[in-house]
Amino acid sequence: MSIPDELLVDIAARVESEQSNQMSLTVVVRGAVVTGRLAPEKVWRQRVAEVLEESQRLGTFAALFSTEGHASGGTPPDGDAAPTHLHFHLARILQGSVGIPETGGMYRVAIKDVGAWTVGDFSYSDH
Repeated sequence: MSIPDELLVDIAARVESEQSNQMSLTVVVRGAVVTGRLAPEKVWRQRVAEVLEESQRLGTFAALFSTEGHASGGTPPDGDAAPTHLHFHLARILQGSVGIPETGGMYRVAIKDVGAWTVGDFSYSDH
């Protein structure tokens, strides 16, 4: 069992407490590189629910992500415990010289699984 990086937990807690989505972060998780901006869990869940609601096939899953139907496994509703997950939006998984998806996606990463991280997000340039 890995021990989560305390500084990373503090960053996640600050994002949660300030309800800010301006913190850019890049993490390495089991060999994958995820880069993008962190969002508070509530905001992340709301956005995922909105996307799912628009889908004819996946609309029934939207309730699982709604802030009213908060499931365990992220930041507890009482806010007293440390965050256990990072919630990325406008994020990409870096693969070779491309980011997937190009427009950015919504990713949830367990803090305990992060092997390395840096502040800021990476992007590629053709120059």
